[in-house]
Amino acid sequence: MSETDNRPVVAFLGLGAMGAEMAGNLNRAGYPLRVWNRSPERSKAFMASASPAAPVNACASPAEAVTGAAVVISMVADDHATREVMLGEAGVVAHAAPGTVIVDSSTNTPAMVRTVAEAAAARGIPYLEAPVSGSILQARGAELVFMVGGDPQALESVRAILERMGRSIHHLGPSGAGATMKLVNNMLSGTMSAALAETVAVAQAAGLDPAQVHTLLTEGAAGSRLTRTKIPKMTGHDFAPQFRLALMEKDLRYFLALAEQLDRPAPIAALVRSQYQAARKASLGDLDVAALFLHVTGGRQS
Repeated sequence: MSETDNRPVVAFLGLGAMGAEMAGNLNRAGYPLRVWNRSPERSKAFMASASPAAPVNACASPAEAVTGAAVVISMVADDHATREVMLGEAGVVAHAAPGTVIVDSSTNTPAMVRTVAEAAAARGIPYLEAPVSGSILQARGAELVFMVGGDPQALESVRAILERMGRSIHHLGPSGAGATMKLVNNMLSGTMSAALAETVAVAQAAGLDPAQVHTLLTEGAAGSRLTRTKIPKMTGHDFAPQFRLALMEKDLRYFLALAEQLDRPAPIAALVRSQYQAARKASLGDLDVAALFLHVTGGRQS
C-alpha cells in the first residue's frame, strides 16, 4: 500500500486564487481530492495542472464533492457563498456523512460561523472555522497562518492536512473566535494599506526617490510585510491581485458590523472602509488592495 493510500480523501470547495494554491499543495502532498468550484472553468484549469501524485476528481456540486470524503475544506468569498455551500440543498451539511470534518477557511462573520457550526453539530459533523492570514504568495508557498475556532479534538484530526498548507496553526477558542480574529487582522491590514497609499502618493508628489522611500519605510518603525510588498506595487503600478480590493472592503464591512454588535466605536475602520468602497465603485475592486493608491491619486495609472 502506498503512502497516498493511507491519506484521507479531501473535498476542496472553492478554487479561486487562494483555494487553488491551497488545494494544489494538498495534491502535491499526495492527498486524493474531490474538487468543486462555482465556475466549472476553474475546476478544469485545476485538473489540467494537477500533479499525478494523487487522484483528483472534479465534481458538479458540493454534495457530490463530499461523497466519500473524510475532510471538507471550503474557501469561498463571503457569508452568502458560505450559506449556499454549507447550508444549501446541495450543500455540505445536508450531504456529508456524520463524522466528516469540515474546515472552513473562508472569511465569514462570527454569526455565520456559529450558524453553520450549530447545523453541522446537529448532524454529528465537526465544524472548524479556519480563516487564514496571508495572500496568494503565502498560499503558494504553504506559509499561511490558520486561525481556528471549534473543537480542539477535531483540529488535531486534521492538523497534518493544515500543515501541508500553512506554517502555523492557532486554536483561538470556540466557534466564532477564528472569524473574529480574522476580521481584527484584516481591519489592521486594510488600514495600514490605506495609510501606505496616502504615504506613497505624498512622497511621489514631493519628488522623493521611490526606492529610497521603500527602503527607509521598511527599515523604520512602521516596517512590515505590507511595506515590503505593497509599496513596490504602488510605485511600480503593479496591481495584479494578491488580495483583491473588493474582498478587503467586504472584510472591513464585516468588522464594522462586529464592532457595532459589541458596542465598540470604530471610526478609523469606518473611514478606511469608505475609501475602499469608493475605490470598488470606481471599478478597482478586482485589482490588488494596492490599487487604493489609484483612488488616492485620482485613478491615474501613469
